Amino acid sequence: MQTIFEGIILGLTLSVFFGFGPALVAMIQTSILRGFWAAVLLAFGVFLSDAALVAMGFLGAVQIFENNKIVLGIVGGIILIIFGIVTYRRRAAIDVNRQSQEFKQQSPFFLTYILKGFFINFTNPFIWIFWMGIVVGFTANYEGDVLLLVSFFASTLGTVFMIDVLKIFSAYKIKRYIQSHNLIWINRIAGIGLVIFGIYLVIRTYLEIGG
Repeated sequence: MQTIFEGIILGLTLSVFFGFGPALVAMIQTSILRGFWAAVLLAFGVFLSDAALVAMGFLGAVQIFENNKIVLGIVGGIILIIFGIVTYRRRAAIDVNRQSQEFKQQSPFFLTYILKGFFINFTNPFIWIFWMGIVVGFTANYEGDVLLLVSFFASTLGTVFMIDVLKIFSAYKIKRYIQSHNLIWINRIAGIGLVIFGIYLVIRTYLEIGG
């Protein structure tokens, strides 16, 4: 129980103090424009990418990342910029005055949301650095005990996912107060946010090369 409690505490800490990035921008925008469940699917994709990174950390991917972090940083930044441009140019396709629009026929297939969440998170090299550091640190802390580590990371990732769902729900509830003509600006703000994150990744990676 102590291991699970520690995992929950870490999950809460991550969600409150480190949970504001391109993935959250995409989740909030999806919640408002596409509906609650579409955003939950995107959050599930983020959850799967975090779980994959934790698993890769156990399998020794730290060394692989260290050898390719420059490439990952540049590629990840470019992908975020592309996501941002596409989001900025997208036109709102829902009527906020109706509550039954969450899965209209023209909405993307559900797997699209999961994959988008997965790759927005997975291509962020700082997420790699973060999870690899957490895996290494807590593997040593729990002396490599597989059962304790699985319990710890399951509770951590589960907590992060649940807090993300609460953030999505909060954004979804304000949807009714948003006028239809404002939706285009939500897309633009979300797109600009993703582009800024992408440019930041590329610049920071370039500075590391220069350093």
